[in-house]
Amino acid sequence: MKTTVLLTIMMLALSCSQQKEHTYKNPLTGVSLPDPSIIKSDDGYFYLYATEDIRNTPIFRSKNLTDWHHIGECFTKETRPSWGSEEAGIWAPDINHINGKYVLYYTHAAPYCHETCGIGVAISDSPCGPFTDLGPLIQSDSIGVKNSIDQFYIEDSGKKYLIFGSFEGIYIIELTSDGLALQEGSEKEQIVGGGYEASNILKKGKHYYYFSSIDGCCAGSESTYKISVGRSDNLFGPYLNKSGESMMNFRPNVILHGDSIFAGPGHNSEIITDDSGDDWLLYHSFIKSSPEKGRVLCLDKIVWKEEWPEIEGSVPSKESRVPVFMNDK
Repeated sequence: MKTTVLLTIMMLALSCSQQKEHTYKNPLTGVSLPDPSIIKSDDGYFYLYATEDIRNTPIFRSKNLTDWHHIGECFTKETRPSWGSEEAGIWAPDINHINGKYVLYYTHAAPYCHETCGIGVAISDSPCGPFTDLGPLIQSDSIGVKNSIDQFYIEDSGKKYLIFGSFEGIYIIELTSDGLALQEGSEKEQIVGGGYEASNILKKGKHYYYFSSIDGCCAGSESTYKISVGRSDNLFGPYLNKSGESMMNFRPNVILHGDSIFAGPGHNSEIITDDSGDDWLLYHSFIKSSPEKGRVLCLDKIVWKEEWPEIEGSVPSKESRVPVFMNDK
């Protein structure tokens, strides 16, 4: 037993040493992958899903978070969601593994849809798909929340929840045990005020860290998107910024913004912890010199200071050392 543990430690140390010699550059891809969501499968690969700038919701795969390969789409022309507006696209997918199924929550919306957009759910036996659409889960007009988009799934205290909303307030609602429907009798509850979207919550230690995006996402080199973080000791809040101000008001705590090279970094994925214990954030951003490429994929390490997450320099890195994964071959 001691020999096995020692060997594991030695292998990890060797891997860390080798990884420090290697770097990656942002952006990671030359194609548009807005609003990324990521999951690690039992096959050792990370799978990434994005808003459909690639039709029918692209799926990319990687062993190390830095080298991504396009392997297909979630849907086809025949199987893509058909409910709601004919102009609706599939936005902001959120991938999860629930009760042995890969469950994909997605926004089905047209631009400026405020009253008519909604959130659907699809399932698959494999992270590669194909996904079978189960139709709408939440619709703005019936649930009474404008901009019911940008959903995020989380489990807490044995229950399953969906967080959703954009700029008109952020809400939480309980799901059934399989995650495929709203729990009977469940009522939405507001946890964050207006001005935020792209919700993503990380439970770390005693805190729930609420990552969100603020300002304008989609104006190319003029985009002003930024990533903000607040935290709470309870999933339902209250969420406070670093100065202790309530996020029921617009009080952002920005940890990532654009610079002379990148514009509008935002809508981060789930946080991934590598084998050395470092946390990593995937997100999209425009390149100011070539905005026609769309919102390309970027990666940065989270640095924790006094139990608050930061990104070095608060701007996208240009070149950094790669994450550490022992299975990266």
